Amino acid sequence: MDNPVIWRPTPERIQNAHVQSLMRRLGVSSRKALWEKSVSDISLFWKSVVEDLDLQWISPYKKVVDVSRGLPWAKWFIDGKINIADQCIDRHKATRPNHPALVWEGDDGSSRTLSYQEFSDQVSQCANALKGLGIQKGDTVGILMPMLPETVVQLFACFKVGAIAIPIFSGFGIEAIAARLKGSQARLLFTSDVVYRRGKAIEVKKTADAAVAEAPCVKHIVVVKRGDGKGAWAAGRDIWWNDFLTDQDTQCPSEPTDAEAKALILFTSGTTGKPKGAVHTHIGCLATIGKELRYSFNVDENSRFFWFTDIGWMMGPWEMIGVTLLGGTLFLFEGAPDYPTPARLWETIERHHLTHLGISPTLIRLLMRSGDEPLKGKDLSSLQFLGSTGEPWDPESYSWFFEKVGQKRCPILNISGGTEVIGCLLLPLPIDDLKACSLSGPGLGVDADVFDESGASVRGGIGHLVVKQPLPSMTKGFLNDDKRYLETYFSRFPNVWYHGDWAHVDGDGHWFLHGRSDDTIKVAGKRIGPVEYEAALLSDDRVSEVAAIGVPDSLKGEVCVCFAVLKPGVKVDDALRSELMQTAVNALGKSLAPKEIRFLTLLPKTRSAKIVRGLIRRLYLGEPAGDLSSVENLDSVNAVKSAR
Repeated sequence: MDNPVIWRPTPERIQNAHVQSLMRRLGVSSRKALWEKSVSDISLFWKSVVEDLDLQWISPYKKVVDVSRGLPWAKWFIDGKINIADQCIDRHKATRPNHPALVWEGDDGSSRTLSYQEFSDQVSQCANALKGLGIQKGDTVGILMPMLPETVVQLFACFKVGAIAIPIFSGFGIEAIAARLKGSQARLLFTSDVVYRRGKAIEVKKTADAAVAEAPCVKHIVVVKRGDGKGAWAAGRDIWWNDFLTDQDTQCPSEPTDAEAKALILFTSGTTGKPKGAVHTHIGCLATIGKELRYSFNVDENSRFFWFTDIGWMMGPWEMIGVTLLGGTLFLFEGAPDYPTPARLWETIERHHLTHLGISPTLIRLLMRSGDEPLKGKDLSSLQFLGSTGEPWDPESYSWFFEKVGQKRCPILNISGGTEVIGCLLLPLPIDDLKACSLSGPGLGVDADVFDESGASVRGGIGHLVVKQPLPSMTKGFLNDDKRYLETYFSRFPNVWYHGDWAHVDGDGHWFLHGRSDDTIKVAGKRIGPVEYEAALLSDDRVSEVAAIGVPDSLKGEVCVCFAVLKPGVKVDDALRSELMQTAVNALGKSLAPKEIRFLTLLPKTRSAKIVRGLIRRLYLGEPAGDLSSVENLDSVNAVKSAR
């Protein structure tokens, strides 16, 4: 039996939804007609979106979309010039200079607020300082920062001068950071001396120094002083943030950038090879993110928006661009949601009158461990919308979030897309009925479908999530690797975007996801390829082969288990296991540490020498092995079963 509807919007919510203005502009009166219109004429739809968002062009575009080279190479808003910083900062400075743009709360409870005027001033100072170091249009700049106001300033300063920002997860290890800096040829890196979590200072600059030693392309490191300022310092290379801004003018016009000019490179890991760089443009970010936050999350100048994320994950730049584009207030959070007490997150919502809370199922499972007691007496009445992404929900956690946190009066806008589209393929609108754990359906303008193996549309059963028409925010290939881009998204179904998720549509038309159809591992919603784990362990000369798999975890949703084949004569003991575990932590960061490392004599492989990770995963979980016809060395099956 299909799940029942648990949420129906009130007539007042429907009437006040911003999507109504888009419906009027397109001349439709129903949700169904709106989506159909959005995919039947994508040129008209996206033209209507940018007009409804009131995007202001430096130079007007001549054509909305050009698909003459096929879906993979679609171009948008041809010949138009626009700049993210101009749209998100400059125009708000003139109309609401004193309105709070950013509100930050630290691990110790301290807080800071930047108005749009102050935000604009600092972005211009940072942009002028970047230009003073020779950073110009098309150069790449790394951002290895915790979620501080300075982080947002740095991102928009890159946009303002036409540089390409490279956000990097602040919890990554040395090798992961170095790979992203080298891959993008970053000339400058922003970082902080430390970040605070659970009352402890974690050294970020020390890790950054080690990564930059492997990435000689980086010529300058600009350091935000979050701690005591002590630690190693490279004179001539390292610059304190305050010194960087000193004496810089608070005026800096935004660089006129082509609509299709690169704004961001977000690295995401696949199942094979090095991390891949998803390339995003000024108009792709503005159009897609603006559409999602205005029409799905109903964001406006009265919103106080918080998504529990990091600059290095897609949701960081997504919320920074979307909230400021719409003139709202972005809330930034340092630390853990349950420190110093299990009630911290709920107290934060009450203290800052937050209207939107976005969080992963993993964090909800963590908070559920403390029960309902921390919620008692907390005023969460400011909340209007709950959001989630990163991994599939389980019904128990979803119900707790909906009933205990949202008090059954806030819809859970469960969204899913990816780094490669810096946005969502599936997401609800505030006028939608919702079922538990569902994602409602395809986003506006997203011509999504569920295909079986033959490429036929399927309903009622599980199939592959695909997209049949282009979106402005689809990655412009992969950085320096167009062949891999085509193989990843367009080799399974010709001229159709294959996203790599299992999905199904129930009898009532509600969409659900069932995890990745490839080998990518999602630890607490953070995507990382098995190859990054394998490369870390293979750096130890006692290891000859490694296979990494993702397995279910009650807290994180998924964790990594590594299977290692050792070189002859190497003794297996607890010391070796501990040393290899530390090697993985050093490379990837503590939050992405493997759950365990097992040792075996040989790995299951195909005749073309590809490791069969899916088989290893099934054997580890005690599931049927399935078709073994492609496995060359069948003795490896027993080797996995007996792995120590």
